[in-house]
Amino acid sequence: MISLIDLALNFGLGASLGLAGGMLGIGGGLIAIPVLGLLYGMNQHLAQGTALVMIAPNVAIGFWRYHQKHPVDLRPVALAGLCSIGSAWLAARLAVGIDAQLLHYAFALFLLALALYFGWPSRRKTGVPPPPEKPVPRRLMPVIGVASGVVSGFFTIGGGMVVVPALVSLFKMSQTRAQGMALALVVPGAFVALATYGHSGAVDWQVGLPLALGGVLTVSWGVHLAHTLPQRLLRMAFCTVLVGAAVAMLATGA
Repeated sequence: MISLIDLALNFGLGASLGLAGGMLGIGGGLIAIPVLGLLYGMNQHLAQGTALVMIAPNVAIGFWRYHQKHPVDLRPVALAGLCSIGSAWLAARLAVGIDAQLLHYAFALFLLALALYFGWPSRRKTGVPPPPEKPVPRRLMPVIGVASGVVSGFFTIGGGMVVVPALVSLFKMSQTRAQGMALALVVPGAFVALATYGHSGAVDWQVGLPLALGGVLTVSWGVHLAHTLPQRLLRMAFCTVLVGAAVAMLATGA
């Protein structure tokens, strides 16, 4: 049985991760997975599965809070969400079957690639107003949904890691609007991935449930912070978290 001290520590960790996840639109899983490996000695499979216990409810609450501030057109998003379910299930089945160390390093390199892409310096001149936001073509929504599902299922960190940079760079969407839309897309995939990892036994529920409870109580505060911080600062924080998590994972190994 887990002790009360461990329970309190896991709850506090979940609260911290929920705050960060709400602010960055990632459900806290991006930080939780390296932390679970470092603090609890979990291999990549178990860390990803346990983090999903917290990620799934956090992304659902985070989406609702973002939706209240920047309403999302749910019709095209629902189509993308349906497409993400199948790809998330297939990707999760693949992830739980491959070598944990290989998955570990693939995860770290994936984060570095995203940080490089998302943090690439903009060539827009200072003082020039940002370009107008472009509508996302409906025909691309299934493609976005499949990509989101693959990332949610394989790495469990949520397809927002792919969707947010794409929406910001390709369609000039603001960081907060992109994060809200990405959360809407990853909700179905997160629950499908959790079911798949749970079925395979790659979830530590005694650690995951206190993390989830702590995260649920703070994710809304993180969303509020995201809408009060400058967009540039939020973007740099997003990239810093990506690089920090990747470096920690490459340094420690599986």
